[in-house]
Amino acid sequence: MTAGDHADKTSLEPVRRRVAQCQCGQLSISVPGEPLGVGICHCLACQRRTGSVFAALAVFAAPWEVVGEARDFWRTGDAGARFCFRFCPNCGTNLFHTEEGEQDTVSVAVGGFADPDFPPPQVSVYDCRRHGWLRLPDGVTAYPRDPQWA
Repeated sequence: MTAGDHADKTSLEPVRRRVAQCQCGQLSISVPGEPLGVGICHCLACQRRTGSVFAALAVFAAPWEVVGEARDFWRTGDAGARFCFRFCPNCGTNLFHTEEGEQDTVSVAVGGFADPDFPPPQVSVYDCRRHGWLRLPDGVTAYPRDPQWA
């Protein structure tokens, strides 16, 4: 067993790990436990990045493990934060990203888990860019922009 395989030192109960992978299977990321949060982003950059009308992301705490080769794409957000998006050089899947200076969390594309029972989003950000025909699930808190920088 490696570090992080147990919930705590007194428990022998293993921590559940989730694995997300790219379309071709060359790149994967294994993350511990349940997500810290799940959200959807309607900003224009996420729409272009995903080729969809929003990005669905789940945030996980460290430690995580990446297997395979990833290429990086850096982007600066509206509030000046820099994000490093990792994608598969073979199939182009954008699988996960991190924020510069934040080593404790990783955001993983929910679709990479290919799990229809994945927890639903709690928040919707950049709702001002949401397509008018898209309806949010009940209970999702919508923010016109990113509430962290509003």
